[in-house]
Amino acid sequence: MTVHVEPPSAAASAFADARQARRAIRSGDWRGHTSGLAPAHVQGNLMILPQALAPDFQRFCQLNPKPCPVLGVSEPGARTLAALGEDLDLATDVPGYRIYENGEMVAEAGDLRQVWRDDLVTFVLGCSFSFEEALIEAGIPLRHVAQGRNVAMYRTSIPTEPAGPFHGPLVVSMRPMKAADAIKAVQVTARMPAVHGAPVHLGDPGLIGIRDIGKPDFGDAVAIEPDEIPVFWACGVTPQAVAMAARLPLCITHAPGFMLITDLLNRDLPFR
Repeated sequence: MTVHVEPPSAAASAFADARQARRAIRSGDWRGHTSGLAPAHVQGNLMILPQALAPDFQRFCQLNPKPCPVLGVSEPGARTLAALGEDLDLATDVPGYRIYENGEMVAEAGDLRQVWRDDLVTFVLGCSFSFEEALIEAGIPLRHVAQGRNVAMYRTSIPTEPAGPFHGPLVVSMRPMKAADAIKAVQVTARMPAVHGAPVHLGDPGLIGIRDIGKPDFGDAVAIEPDEIPVFWACGVTPQAVAMAARLPLCITHAPGFMLITDLLNRDLPFR
């Protein structure tokens, strides 16, 4: 089997259509991150939980809408979510999954068919990859996209609002920008609350507990030039940090940067 490893610019050309991208992921032909794939389409983070934990996580999302904007919730045991895609399969259509038990990652998987259970509920959360199209259209360069890298993500010292067993630190994604572009990025993304909205911090990473900006907790490091500042958005990887902090008995997530590509279009997201 030939596995595609093109940079996102090539990936966008190869998989401009969401269904085509999902088919390539489902077959195992694509196992890379999804930044740049089907760029007009909304991408989503996954949090898959036993049904008994779903009400508390729903409440957690309501209390923490910046990192956890809910795009859709499945029925227990369902691998489909028709509102996000007619042929979408939650157990096969993400290029990388992570399985956590008691707060520890115990496995990574290319699909979940062997571990799927009838009591699993899937939450699909908005992803910052969905506002990158708008940033690029606004003339804001994104270095990780240009370099074919995953976005850099960091645990912070900012606590989330707890709900039931769910608690832990906010995770952020970072994109370096010149000051004028950062101002423009705030204006663009503030209008897109369904995919994290405006940044939560600009500038000194130490103020939010990030000790070494060159060593992200998830994703790939990118250079920050002398005339640039780091701009930080709330990130849908936050539930993974929460799962580890809360030592949940079981949860399944996407691998950071390896998203679910939906049939929804970015242009149709609710705007403020």
